[in-house]
Amino acid sequence: MQRYFIYFSYDGANYHGWQVQPNGISVQEKLQTSLSLLLRTPLEIVGAGRTDAGVHARMMVAHFDFDGPVDGQQLAYKLNRILPADISVDRVEPVIPDMHARFSATSRTYHYYIHTRKDPFSRSYSCEMHYQLDFEAMNAAGVYLLTQDDFASFCKAGADVKTTLCHVTAAAWHQMSTHHWYFEITANRFLRNMVRAVVGTLIEVGRGRMTLEEFKQVVADKRRTSAGESMPGHALFLERITY
Repeated sequence: MQRYFIYFSYDGANYHGWQVQPNGISVQEKLQTSLSLLLRTPLEIVGAGRTDAGVHARMMVAHFDFDGPVDGQQLAYKLNRILPADISVDRVEPVIPDMHARFSATSRTYHYYIHTRKDPFSRSYSCEMHYQLDFEAMNAAGVYLLTQDDFASFCKAGADVKTTLCHVTAAAWHQMSTHHWYFEITANRFLRNMVRAVVGTLIEVGRGRMTLEEFKQVVADKRRTSAGESMPGHALFLERITY
C-alpha cells in the first residue's frame, strides 16, 4: 500500500466542519466520496485536524492509502473537475508509509480576521467590530500565551481530549490596512474551539473590559467559563501546516 498526501483548500461556509458526521455535509465527506469514485474503491482519508462549522482552510492536508500507482497530477486535476467550487485540490504526492497527516504535523497556523468599520466586501470572511480596540494591550496578552502550556480555559466544554497542553510559538495581531486586522496564532496542536475562544478573550482585553493581570488569571483558572465568548467561525482560517 502506498500512502499519499492531498494538499487542498476550502471555503467552509457551506459545511458542518471538516469531519464526517451524520447530520450535516462535511468537507471530508465530499473529498472522500470524490476520491473513492475516481479510484474506484472505497477509501478513507485522514485529515491534519478538524475545523468547526463555517471555518475555512487556505491549506489543509489529508492522507489516504491506495494499492496501486497514482498519477498525482492527473488525480488532482480530476478531483478539481468533480469537487464543488468551494473545495480546491492543490496537489497529491506520495509519502513514506509512516507519514501521518495529523500526527506528523509539527505546527499549525490560524488567522482570525476582523474589520473595525462596516465593509460589505469583508463581511463574509471577517468579523466586524463595533468598538475601538487597544491592539497594543491585546498583543501584550498574546505574548503571555507564549509562556504558557495549559490552555484548558480556551477548550470547548465537554471536548474529548486527553490533554489540554499546547506549545504556542506565535500569537499576535497584524494590521493589513487602516480598518483591517488579523490575529495569527501558531502551535503544535490546538484544542477544540481554542482559537475562537482566545480571540474572544483578547477582544475583552482590547475593549478595556479585562486587564492583562485578569487575562493571566483566566489562563490560570483552567476553566472555559473564565474566558471570553467564542468568536464567529466565518472569520477563521487554517492558514498552513508544517511537517
